[in-house]
Amino acid sequence: MNINLSSEAHLPSRFGMFEIKAFKEGEKEHLAIFKRPFDEVVNVRIHSECLTGDAIGSLKCDCRDQLEASLKYIEEHGGMVIYLRQEGRNIGLLNKVNAYHLQDSGLDTIEANHQLGFKADERTYEIVDFILKHFGITKINLLTNNPQKLMGLKCVQIVSRVPIVIHANKFNEGYLKVKKEQMGHMLDD
Repeated sequence: MNINLSSEAHLPSRFGMFEIKAFKEGEKEHLAIFKRPFDEVVNVRIHSECLTGDAIGSLKCDCRDQLEASLKYIEEHGGMVIYLRQEGRNIGLLNKVNAYHLQDSGLDTIEANHQLGFKADERTYEIVDFILKHFGITKINLLTNNPQKLMGLKCVQIVSRVPIVIHANKFNEGYLKVKKEQMGHMLDD
């Protein structure tokens, strides 16, 4: 794995005072947003890019709500958000918009991905192992509802899962239902 690393820099934000470091993997540039000092068990959120949700505030998903909840949690408890450039469950922005079009005609997120020739979720987490090793992190509390993330990490011990509770709205109810019923997400209410 050939990874280029940036320097570390300060990132004052509306969620708190963080440090950042970028990791370039091929054409993808991922970001670690963190607050030190790290405890023996580090709070970690793996967040995949969602331009429509994270930046534009789309109500079709819960991505922005999860990211903001995670940044607030890390500000309060310390730890790290790893922001992965895996737009649209790693199908890319163009294909994500095409999937949105198929969803507009009645398909759910999984059906739309399949229609476009993709698996329900194309994401991988090898770069997360690299980032955690880089920081010397061996034990984590993982902020997630996604069982795939619990199984996808190889280099760390997951001590506990910290659920991210997000309430549905009328635009993402079906999306969250698919995540829970078909993808096994642990959506604690």
